[in-house]
Amino acid sequence: MFLALSKVLDLFLAPVTWTLLLGAAALWQLRVRPRLARWALALALAVLAAFSLQPVSVALHAALERRASPTFRPEPPYDVVIVLGGILADHAWDPREPAELGPAADRIVRAAALLRAGEARAVLLSGGNVFPVAGKPPEAELLAGLLRAEGIGAERIVVEGRSRNTRENAVESAAVVASHPEWKRILLLTSAWHAPRALGCFHAVGLHPDLLTVDHRARTPAHTSWVPRATALSDSTDALRELAGNLVYHLVGYTE
Repeated sequence: MFLALSKVLDLFLAPVTWTLLLGAAALWQLRVRPRLARWALALALAVLAAFSLQPVSVALHAALERRASPTFRPEPPYDVVIVLGGILADHAWDPREPAELGPAADRIVRAAALLRAGEARAVLLSGGNVFPVAGKPPEAELLAGLLRAEGIGAERIVVEGRSRNTRENAVESAAVVASHPEWKRILLLTSAWHAPRALGCFHAVGLHPDLLTVDHRARTPAHTSWVPRATALSDSTDALRELAGNLVYHLVGYTE
């Protein structure tokens, strides 16, 4: 139930949804209250334009990223690095093609680098399929295949493919960690904007790993653009959803 409600909430947290609702309201009131319709249309365009600006998307992500500071220390090596899912591209899965990476690809790329450099002895890949597809393996299994293709030994890879959200990542990972008493020094690796909620979830289940963040989106580019961009709109939408996720998880007790 919580998972289904979270996906509905995601829909209504998108500026595009707000724009469409305001536009529909403007059409509905066009003949009855033309002045109100014009205001609704102007507000719809303002919402769409504002959240499509790069400085707005950067500021939203900054509000998230400053709440969790990395504590990664390369020596001594970590016994395990926990990598959270949400890495693969969202489009349809084709078993005839290799798994394709999405915007959070840095998570698995950095994990592979840690393993190759000997800065982590093992990796725990945590992530299932939010929407199961017949014949499709859990995301963690597909990511394991990518690591093996990069030369990482199968004996260093542990897969947890049941979790469907950040709360379940923490719960299922805690169970796996408990079954590996040799794992003392633990590192959590995720996107910087996702780190506050993820770390809070792990703390709530009794795990206190060090933190390594990648996929930073709050860094101001060398040339700030004030021209509306679809990429900025997508980034703003991600940040709004994550800000709401932080609040909801705190209210239901999933994070500290």
